[in-house]
This record gives sequence, C-alpha cells and structure tokens, in this order.
Amino acid sequence: MRALFSVFIFMTMVIFPAHGAKQTHAISMHHDVKYPKDFKHFEGVNPKAPKGGTLKLGVVGTFDSTNPFITKGTAPVGLSLYSERMVFEGLLMRSPDEPFTLYGWLADSLEVAPDRSWIIFYINPKAKWADGRPVTPEDVLFSHKTLREKGAPNMRMMYSKVKSVELVGNRGVKFTFKTQGEGAYNPEMPLLIGLMSVIPKHFFEGKDFEKTSLEFVRGSGPYKIIDIKPGHRIIYERRGDYWGNDLNVMVGKNNFDRVAVEYYREVNVARLAFESGEYDYRAEIDVSKQQDIRKHSASSNYPVVEYEHANPVALSTYCMNSRRDLFKDRRVRLALSYAFDFHWLNKNLFHGVFKRNRSFFENTELSHQGLPLPAELKLLEKFKGDIPAEVFEKPYYPANYSENSNYREGLKEAQILLKEAGWEIQGGTLRHAKTGKPFKFELMLYNKADEKVALAFARSLKRLGIQMTIRTLDAAQYEMRRLKFDYDMILNAWFAGRSPGAELNFYWGSKMANQEGSRNYPGVQNKAIDFLCHYIASAKTREELVTGSHALDRVLMWGHYVIPLYYNNRVFVAHASKLAHPEVDPNKPLLLATWWTKELKAEKQ
Repeated sequence: MRALFSVFIFMTMVIFPAHGAKQTHAISMHHDVKYPKDFKHFEGVNPKAPKGGTLKLGVVGTFDSTNPFITKGTAPVGLSLYSERMVFEGLLMRSPDEPFTLYGWLADSLEVAPDRSWIIFYINPKAKWADGRPVTPEDVLFSHKTLREKGAPNMRMMYSKVKSVELVGNRGVKFTFKTQGEGAYNPEMPLLIGLMSVIPKHFFEGKDFEKTSLEFVRGSGPYKIIDIKPGHRIIYERRGDYWGNDLNVMVGKNNFDRVAVEYYREVNVARLAFESGEYDYRAEIDVSKQQDIRKHSASSNYPVVEYEHANPVALSTYCMNSRRDLFKDRRVRLALSYAFDFHWLNKNLFHGVFKRNRSFFENTELSHQGLPLPAELKLLEKFKGDIPAEVFEKPYYPANYSENSNYREGLKEAQILLKEAGWEIQGGTLRHAKTGKPFKFELMLYNKADEKVALAFARSLKRLGIQMTIRTLDAAQYEMRRLKFDYDMILNAWFAGRSPGAELNFYWGSKMANQEGSRNYPGVQNKAIDFLCHYIASAKTREELVTGSHALDRVLMWGHYVIPLYYNNRVFVAHASKLAHPEVDPNKPLLLATWWTKELKAEKQ
C-alpha cells in the first residue's frame, strides 16, 4: 500500500541540544527539516483551492473489507495504506518534497531522545473522531497494541520493536524502543511510529479486529464513508466538522465534497467507462491507449497532463518463486531472462518509449552504477562466497540490455546455462536430465492487458523447449494466491522511494520468505541481503544509506530472482475538464489530494 498503498520508509533532525531533547514540530531521517515551525503550507499545493464538487474515480479490482490493517480481505481506495489517507490519520505526516521528513498531524509536537531511544508525541487537543469524541493518548496506546498483535505482518514486525508505551501528562504518549543486536537504537523507529495510523479505541474495542467487515469505519480524517456497494462502489463525504482543516500539512488538500470510487473487473471495461464520462481521472500506462487519448483530447472532455518526472519509479518484473524447485538454481533464473526480448517488444508494442529496468532504486541516486566503490566493498567483502562473484567483478545489466544485443546469441547462452543446471532438449521439450520432467510453469496475471507481452515471452521460451502457460485471474483471486505464495511466476513491481528503511526487510528479509502476507515474493533468503537491509535501516547519514542501497541493489540484481522488465518515467493523466491541479513540477509528485473542481469560485482568504 498504497495505498494502498506503494508504502510505502537518525541523527540529523531538528537540532537537539547536546544535553537532551526539546519539543519540536518535525523530525527528519538524515537532513535538516525544510519547513519551519510556522510554515503555512507545503509547496506544490494551491492554498486558495475552492472546496466543493464530486471527484469520481475508477479502479480495476474489487474490495471486501473496510479494515486496511489486516491481511484478510482487500480494502478499497481511500482506506488502503497505499493511497491517500482519507479516513484514518497518522501521528505525523510525510513531506512530499523531502526524502524522509515528518511534520505534526494528530500530534502537534514531539520530543525525541538524542540517541533516538524514545519519542514522545503530544496529541493535538483539537483532534476529534468523526463522531465528535476527542482523539486521546489512550487511542494511540490501543492502536499500537492492536496493530502489533493483530495487524498485517509488516506492522507486527515493525511495532514489536517497541519496548514500552506509556502516557506522559495529559497529552503525551512515550514510545521507548528496544536496542538492536549491537546495542544501538534503530534511528528510523521514531519516524515509523510517527507514521502509524491511529484508530478509535471506542469503535474497535471488543470487536474481532482480524475479521473482514464492511462496517462504516470511523476515523479522524477529513472524510467519512457514506455509502458502500460491496465490491463495486464506495463513496466518501468530506466532513464539515473536520478538526484539521487549518493545519499547515492539510492546507490545499481534500478539496472535493465527495469522492466516489467505482470498481471494474477488467481494465478495458474501465477504459470505456472513462471515455463515457463515468469517472473523472485516469492515469494511463498503456502506450497505445495514450496515443488514442492524445488524438482525441482536443475535442474530448478529458485534457491530458503529460511530462517526464524525476521521481523514483518501481522495479517492474516477472518474479520467479524460488521456493519452487524449478527456480532454485540461479543459472535457470538467468537463462529465462535471456528469453525476454525487450527491444523487440519496445519497438513493436510500445512505440519505443520504455526504458529497461536495471535497479531496485530506479531513477534515483540510490541506483548502483559501474563497479562497487571502496565503501561498498567494505560492506560486501565479508560475504564473499555467499553472494555471486559477479557482484565484485562486473557492472550489472539485465540480459539483452544493450540495444546492440544479439538476441539469438542470448538464447544460445540460455541453452548453455540450462545444460549446466541439468536440463536438456529431448524431442523438442526441455527436460531434466535425471528425472525426465519437462520444464513447464505458469505465469499468473490479473490484468488482461498484460497478456500481450506475456504471450511474446511464452513464444521465446518455447524456442528453449520451455512451456509457460498464462493464467489471468480476477484481482481478488490473484491477491489471495499472491499472499500465500501460491504461484510459479507473477508480474510484480516493488517501489522503494528515496529513503528506504525497515520495509526492505519486509521485501527481502529471510524471515519474511515464508511469512504469508509479506512482499518477499521471490522467497529470497540470503545473509548478505539481511545484513544490508538492516544496515540501510540503521544508517546514520545519507552517505551510509546511499552506499548500503548501492550494495543491496547489486546483490539483489545479480541474484537473478526476477526478470527486470521496463519503465516509463513519464506521467500521463487524462482527466475531466472540470478538474484543476497545481502547477506541474517534475521533482514533486502530482498528488490527487491537491486537485479541485475549477468551476467553483475560490473561497476568500
């Protein structure tokens, strides 16, 4: 999650005196805080945006629960942890234009120990739930205990690192943290607790928190649920009595009176619905469909926002499940990569607009380049023998990366690797030399639009004697199987952002390899990767974080756990002509929460 989701991550913060801590308005992971205590609003918003109108959204998939904090069920957009938080709020809010800086939200101030062994949040006395009751420190205690014991696996892992929680005065809640293996404190933990969603004790207490439900949950956020059609529609209404309208972190946001989200089971149906005016906003990723939209945008009711951005992009992959015997051998995983003909696909299907993924931290300074630098080698050398030798000897590029790559030669290399791994062609079929079992597997998808690329990949694999079948499931079935690691290969993407941290353990940690609900979809289990994930989360400077990220990136990519696909660092959004948005900045995300209905007259300031 975002969001849903995305989810999406110490000593340089507001300066502490040498002898202790002081109350402040913000905390940063590595750099000085950008915005002063009395800042009016974040950059990239329109503080005079009018309030009113309805925003209609269209989503492919379904939902069956209004609890976004558990593994069971799928929560709708707006409640998902990977999307804008409309109902539930955090103690602190992440700045949109800093790597990892948080500002006061439900907590109007905070106090942090110089060694980050504890943090105190002071709850804003104005904060209220949707039913009018005040948000209290007891709600914070209840939220931590509930999410630690009954939340999704990443929450249980993260919040279990808290040693104790106690009340401080009338408004304060103090979190004291456990030490790490070497006796130091994880400097990211105060920020991670700051991002924790706070839920109302009086609403959830006494209920089975882990049971899926479609109750109209109540939060402290700017919106409340007013209508649900299970699996098809959810409607939110802006609270007229929302307590945080004047908060600097909220100015210019949440401008629509209503947000109606319609769900569609199939992407092409969703496209047709958008063209028919059934919803207002579409971020289109299909290049051919983008071409269609451009041709008709001048005469249509959906203008286009299109520009190249300088923000992180996801690592899009075909992810192999190394829990399966078929994919345990690294040589086999690399051989399959040689069968992916990116350049042909890009030319014939994508109008040449895509770039090849080669990094988990694509489009950021965290992406590794060239050979390891001395600081990286210092981290990696202790793991020689446990990680591929190529990590030390060669710059990493995916198979067939160069435009001058000879695809036929790549297939020959794949055949050599497969033979070394014990596979040989028998009667046109690749079989294991000892068992005689054919090399066949299933690629699991949830979007029919992805079948075109998958079919091309299957044809290439057939030239190696490999049979890949394609199964496209609806979103609910896909997610159920993905959570249980019930697949051979899936199409999956990971997003790391500019300041990765504890979530890396959830993505790649050995303990998560067999923990259902984690995002370690390939089943990675490697001591070097465990160490580097921990090192990054504990980095005391930006330089350490960058060095650790480069090293981790190399080990992950040389492990060939995934087949890197492609990305396009262009924003392409079509929207109804009634909508308006802040000025585009390639270095900042264009957050939907900052849009408004332009026919309305701006409120007097």
